[in-house]
Amino acid sequence: MSSMIGYARVSTGDQSAEIQIERLRAAGCQVIRSEKVSGKSRDGRDELATILDFIRADDVLVVAKLDRLGRSTRDVLNLVHELERKCAALRVLEPAISTDGAMGKMVLTVLGMVAEMELGFIKDRQKAGIEAAKERGVYKGRPVTLDHAKVRELHRVGTGATAIARTMNCSRGAVYKVLAAPAD
Repeated sequence: MSSMIGYARVSTGDQSAEIQIERLRAAGCQVIRSEKVSGKSRDGRDELATILDFIRADDVLVVAKLDRLGRSTRDVLNLVHELERKCAALRVLEPAISTDGAMGKMVLTVLGMVAEMELGFIKDRQKAGIEAAKERGVYKGRPVTLDHAKVRELHRVGTGATAIARTMNCSRGAVYKVLAAPAD
């Protein structure tokens, strides 16, 4: 017997997946997994990984919107491919598409490309906003939390990068970045 498995995702902790979950229930999903994690990549998306591990032949993965599944066309197509290998399908509620047929796969590919393009637009708008804020003197970037002078002093007296990182409670990469940058 096949199952409809719902997947709901929001990007940040202050957002709620309740509307998605209600829509998935209304669509007939018996199991619904949700998580609060960015859709930029599949890293850290443990609930989605669990679904993909346990989905069976003839099961259907259901999402409210395509961008809840992924922001990258490549990620979405890879997910669809994984589902196909398991003889399972994907159903998107809005707009209504399913990978059961060839037309659904084509529409899904196009929509995945649109979702990826929208992410590019979001990044462009964000970059333009940051630049405008910098010009007004409002945005100065992330505050420096690492004592660069202390990192340089520890390095000057012969302390290695790993020991500096432990002492300063930071990564070795952060140490190397401070040492590579010109002194203030």
